[in-house]
Amino acid sequence: NTSCQTVWPFLKSPLFLFHMSLVGCQHTQTSQQASSSPGEQTPLGTDSLSFPWSRLRLPRYIVPLHYRLLLHPNMTNLSFTGSVQIQIDVQNNTNWVVLHSKGLQISKATILNENFAHLSDQVVLPVLHNPSHEQIGIFSPRVLSSGQKYFLYMEFGAELADGFYGFYKSTYRTSTGETRTLASTHFEPTSARMAFPCFDEPVFKANFSVRIRRSAEYISLSNMPIVKTVEVNDGLLEDRFAASVKMSTYLVAFVISDFKSITATTSSGVQVSIYAVPQKWLQTHYALEVAVKMLDFYEEYFNIRYPLPKQDLIAIPDFQSGAMENWGLTTYRETSLLFDPLTSSVSDKLWVTMVIGHELAHQWFGNLVTMEWWNDIWLNEGFARYMEYISVEATYPDLKVEEYLLHTCFAAVGHDSLNSSRPISSPAENPTQIKEMFDTVSYDKGACVLHMLRHFLTDDVFQSGIVRYLRKYSYKNAHNQDLWDSLSNTCSEEDFISGKHCYSSSQAAKNAVTMMNTWTLQKGIPVVSVTRKGPRLLLRQERFLKTVLPSDPVWPTFFLWHIPLTYKTDVSSTVHRHLMTTQTDSIHVGEDVSWVKVNSDMTGYYVVHYEDGGWDEMTKLLRENHTALSYKDRTHLIHNAFQLVTAGHLPVNKALDLIGYLRLEKHTVPLLQGLGYLEYFYRMIEKRNEPELSQNLGMYILRFFRAVIDQQTWSDNGTVSERRLRSEVLSLACHLDDPPCLERARQSFKDWLQSNGTLNLPTDVAETVFSVGAQDDHGWASLLHTYNISLSAAQKQKILFALTCSRNTSKLERLLELGLEGKVIRSQDLSSLILMVARNPQGHHLAWNFVKKNWDTLVEKFQLGSFCIRNIIIGTTGQFSSPEELAEVQSFFESIKEQASQLRATQVALDNLQKNVRWVQRNLETLRNWLNEQMK
Repeated sequence: NTSCQTVWPFLKSPLFLFHMSLVGCQHTQTSQQASSSPGEQTPLGTDSLSFPWSRLRLPRYIVPLHYRLLLHPNMTNLSFTGSVQIQIDVQNNTNWVVLHSKGLQISKATILNENFAHLSDQVVLPVLHNPSHEQIGIFSPRVLSSGQKYFLYMEFGAELADGFYGFYKSTYRTSTGETRTLASTHFEPTSARMAFPCFDEPVFKANFSVRIRRSAEYISLSNMPIVKTVEVNDGLLEDRFAASVKMSTYLVAFVISDFKSITATTSSGVQVSIYAVPQKWLQTHYALEVAVKMLDFYEEYFNIRYPLPKQDLIAIPDFQSGAMENWGLTTYRETSLLFDPLTSSVSDKLWVTMVIGHELAHQWFGNLVTMEWWNDIWLNEGFARYMEYISVEATYPDLKVEEYLLHTCFAAVGHDSLNSSRPISSPAENPTQIKEMFDTVSYDKGACVLHMLRHFLTDDVFQSGIVRYLRKYSYKNAHNQDLWDSLSNTCSEEDFISGKHCYSSSQAAKNAVTMMNTWTLQKGIPVVSVTRKGPRLLLRQERFLKTVLPSDPVWPTFFLWHIPLTYKTDVSSTVHRHLMTTQTDSIHVGEDVSWVKVNSDMTGYYVVHYEDGGWDEMTKLLRENHTALSYKDRTHLIHNAFQLVTAGHLPVNKALDLIGYLRLEKHTVPLLQGLGYLEYFYRMIEKRNEPELSQNLGMYILRFFRAVIDQQTWSDNGTVSERRLRSEVLSLACHLDDPPCLERARQSFKDWLQSNGTLNLPTDVAETVFSVGAQDDHGWASLLHTYNISLSAAQKQKILFALTCSRNTSKLERLLELGLEGKVIRSQDLSSLILMVARNPQGHHLAWNFVKKNWDTLVEKFQLGSFCIRNIIIGTTGQFSSPEELAEVQSFFESIKEQASQLRATQVALDNLQKNVRWVQRNLETLRNWLNEQMK
């Protein structure tokens, strides 16, 4: 899009020649000092001015058009200086420019007219700070006139940030043990303002021309390719990047490092490069192959060319999230990008493929078309999460990615069936609330609702609606509603029911839009209760809640969804369709139908409850002829039954009877689903001081799955599904102290130790072998040593998990201290380390006490609304199931009330804990009796 590529001529005015003498300049104020209070004399003469703007969101009457950004990071003293010149379009007369800045020392600010002349005699203008809103106000003595364009110029500096946001420092160790430093950025959602003053809201899209100064031993990367490099002085080099397309500030990125790369070109000529620390260069090849394939796929699927000349993917050693979609320079955690054939398992391979698929989908969905505000972040994230499945299925069919989509939807159901859930599209104003939007609801529920919509509209109609949306809003911002409007030239109800292709009609538009609003504007998930009455199926919908019972006074009655129901029967292979838009409904299925399975292949986002003996029918069907249903339908039945147990709609013995058929099951996905619930119960009970019950359940699991366990080989052979089953089954068998499993793992670990690390264990069982080996002192110490020197992020992850399996509490405490210290175990891995320790029966109170004791440090490290803090809160408390533990967690949340009140995560944690307490009260005795019957 050439109109977006305009390069403004570089400025000739002396002020803009950017003599970077700034390093030693006198910074006149910090953001903390600068909020001028009455009577306080501030250096820039701001004492007579008060901050002009009181809202969190910036005024809309000044619009940035083009940023010229110069940055000079000093990699020795870990600080940076810079200047930015922003061309602004003024739409109302004003004396003030208000924009974002956080933690930056602004040493100079001035405003010039279109001819680069100063507006007033006062060359250096007053800058006021409002730290609580992360804003600065620049006062112009002369009015900026509506309809005119101006240049705002600022010089600034700051330390490279600790942590994972803004312009921050990261380190790695070379093979010779030397520590090297790099500087990288992570701006989403609200941290571009930590790197340069800017209009840091997604709606303020602009072009960016970036220049970076560096010494010769480093390279610099940004969103666009380098146009030229010039020597400034004393060997200092300046990389000048091409002007970017129009984009939001959170997508700007730059990295200064000494990394190595490999490069290839897509079929349409886009240059793709993978960057990593030099000694991990060999682990970049798989990612390069994936990225090239994916870009080709997306260009075809979206029918829109990728708009930049290059796409760099870079593995950053310190990185809080999985990856970030900065346009043209996507950043990744090492485990999300690097693949080492000797130590990465098939699950690691799938993860790398899906993360790359996710970030490259964002180049269109999020970058080209961006949500107008963070309340609709699901438009970015739900879509990219869903496109992971579509893209990987198309490019790597052997990875069998469709087997995982169910789990994404199950994760969403788990969260959405708590009262603390939220609508997909929810208000979010301050940075903490905005960060909290990056959750299960935006990603997983977003993806599953889109999956349902795609099946409602058919693939072709869905795809053409998406293309229409992307074309219409290219380089612009969009709302929830804009997506529905683009998709709504589609289905009439009659078309949907008959399964025909859809066509454009106003009625159709209304149906799709009305339907989708019921899924995005209200929280929760429906349960559809199904009763058979002669030839008819009677249906009733209500909100599915695990924490509240129909008898409770807060039971919700006002929820109504438009549910695109699908069902199969025994009399034909057709998938029947019905749109349910009322609280109760009925469908004619005929007298001769013996069974009906609702929500075929779980394409719909709703739970199904078969009332009046309906579950007994399903149990009978699975026992007698389970292959009459698809593997997805079998998995869906298992999931729904156990969800209904938790919500109190079904006794636990009914769900356990249902999975009795699994002895006959040959498909991995339903097998793992059933095994997963048994393992979940076991892990809850082993933390409750119920030795007899946990021993009985463990023996039952081993006996029931004996044939499956014995079939496993300790190798990397087989299909992706077989290999995944092997990892899960052997891991559980050894955890349950199965003698043959332990013996084999101990022998493998001994061989590995004796080889001095030269033996590569089969990647599918390495974690299990390490976990068994970590049980004695020598094994644990050897693993910690290997962890410290390993060059494979995938291997380190497996070893860290194994170290947390120790039954020695002082070793677990040591791990937590190492994680807090952040040297041997990086801070980025601390939140998952805490959860791994919490999973261990010896560690679950230890982990919780650690969180309470170090709460302030954890918040400082990860920021309050971040998913690391959310995972820590929900993950550690999710292990508890007694009323005493619930009271203890409540009292801790009370003690950090000011922070807890800002977080949705604390409410989710309490809901989860109440759910566990209820589960135990309702089901423990039934489970005990059922097991006694089975063990006879």
